[in-house]
Amino acid sequence: MKIVKIVGLTAALALGVAACGGGETTESAPAATDAASAPAASGPKFAGQTLTMWRLGDSNPPAQAYMDDLNAEFQKQTGATVKLEWIPWPQVNDKFTAAAAGGAGPDVTEIGNDQVPLWVSQEALSPITPLTSAGELAQIPKNLFGLETIDGEVYAVPWGAGTRAVLFRKDWFDELKIEVPKTWDDVVAAAKKIQDEKGKDVDGFAFNGGSDANHLLGAMAWSEGGDYAVKEGDKWVGKLADPTFKAGFETYTGLVTGGLSGKARLTQNTTDIRTRFANDKVGMYLTASWDIPGIEQDSKGKVKADQLAFFPLPAKTGGEAPAFFGGNDIAVWGTTKNAELSSEYIKLATSKQWADRYAKDGGLLPVYPDTLAALASDPVQAPFAAAFAKARSFPADPNWTEAGETKAVLQNAARSVIEGKASADEALAAANKELEEILNQ
Repeated sequence: MKIVKIVGLTAALALGVAACGGGETTESAPAATDAASAPAASGPKFAGQTLTMWRLGDSNPPAQAYMDDLNAEFQKQTGATVKLEWIPWPQVNDKFTAAAAGGAGPDVTEIGNDQVPLWVSQEALSPITPLTSAGELAQIPKNLFGLETIDGEVYAVPWGAGTRAVLFRKDWFDELKIEVPKTWDDVVAAAKKIQDEKGKDVDGFAFNGGSDANHLLGAMAWSEGGDYAVKEGDKWVGKLADPTFKAGFETYTGLVTGGLSGKARLTQNTTDIRTRFANDKVGMYLTASWDIPGIEQDSKGKVKADQLAFFPLPAKTGGEAPAFFGGNDIAVWGTTKNAELSSEYIKLATSKQWADRYAKDGGLLPVYPDTLAALASDPVQAPFAAAFAKARSFPADPNWTEAGETKAVLQNAARSVIEGKASADEALAAANKELEEILNQ
């Protein structure tokens, strides 16, 4: 098993990752391939066998009930029992690393989609390509496999999607008679009115320049037709200096240079912004519904869910801006002794019935198109569904975490422009060179 030093991974893990193992390989990837085209196994074939599965984070009643029901159905269909382990977030990095080094681990694992390229580079996941073109799994749109497909092979199946929209103080909007923004100009006007009425120390629309800054910057750049980098042959070619990326970058830095967000807070990430939001210091910011419980807690109950609402981030060019396609996948660990049984588990878990429930119970978006389309009439989920319809991914390279978080290539470029140390052209040219060096190392 190939192992490299992994840096800056802990922050990424908070967005949803997993790890798994299973001892030495006794069934190769082709065994999983054979299972893909076969009908669901009957009970006697796997009776008496045990499959180990990792779920990430701490258990909660809906998630535990889901797993209990899924595993009971799996046992009914295959005769095999499931050993389920919940891996707390602080332990996930160590678990992944130990499993990749050959330690004990599960046969099947939940994994954050943005972590798939990293662990594929460690030869730690088994390809399961045929699964995605058979049965109900073939209905999952192919554009959702951008991070899961490496060199033509699929290494994980999307299980539930996570995307972002603009969270705003609905009570403030009602009080100040602000309409929900439909355009970028509406966002700017709303942010300025909030600051006029609530104080200049309030971020009308908070600038995110921290570890997860690229969720905001990426949306703005993608909406202009820009991209971070593209693969040409076996080499990554940076696109940060292209006019389309520059246009989005200037909208992003304009949040601060235009006075909508404080210059003293250039390194705040979503968690920092959430705390300020809970303390009446932010009117709008890009996030997801998982922040709402934290806001209620941080505000000591003063800011409640019914005072909040979401709308899709408008693109400056019109319509909704593409959102980052985050979310959780499910994968087979590369050294499992139960490749065929593991494939059967993934087929069941990602079937429409169980994938739809996984998303609903976990507060995520469904990956099946008809279920996603039905959310258009849901006032809570509609903004996320609209953003997800245009979702994009960061470069599918194991070194992206180093560029996007550890070395903060784009965050540093933005700060240099905001602080007047470089022009946008100068900052992006330097960032483009650094990005190419990191992705191609």
